[in-house]
Amino acid sequence: MRLDLMSANLVMDETNWALLAELQRDARLPYSELSRRVHLSPPAIAERIRRMEEAGVLRGYHAHVDPAAIGWAIQAIVRMPCQGARCVLRDPDVRAWPEVVSIDRITGDGCSLLRVIAPDMAHFEAVIDRLATFGEPSSTMVLSSALTWKPLVPPAADV
Repeated sequence: MRLDLMSANLVMDETNWALLAELQRDARLPYSELSRRVHLSPPAIAERIRRMEEAGVLRGYHAHVDPAAIGWAIQAIVRMPCQGARCVLRDPDVRAWPEVVSIDRITGDGCSLLRVIAPDMAHFEAVIDRLATFGEPSSTMVLSSALTWKPLVPPAADV
């Protein structure tokens, strides 16, 4: 499947998808190993990666950390309403809270959905109290996660 990203003159062809698959498996692979796996020269690999970064396809390289393994065992999804100017979507400070790991703007009841982690229930309560200054938070505790991340693949051709 071929996908043109005109903003950066990038074509997501089969080779770019193969390169993206390898980087999603292990972003620490050296260009020489990527070259071997994708069947391109290291300079060609470097150029394709640079173009994907410029196009915003590759937005960073991160370690996947298990919050529970570092003592942040409490996980919750918190739905927040917007009340005029007081909205978590408009407040840059909320994004900097260590407990807030994602914020999504949503449709339906509420305005945003936050994924929140905390080391214990008292800490989680304090986060909810801070969020209450933006509106009435509605939280759901996460018992376990069946899927926390998966690599992106090209869309099916017959969709």
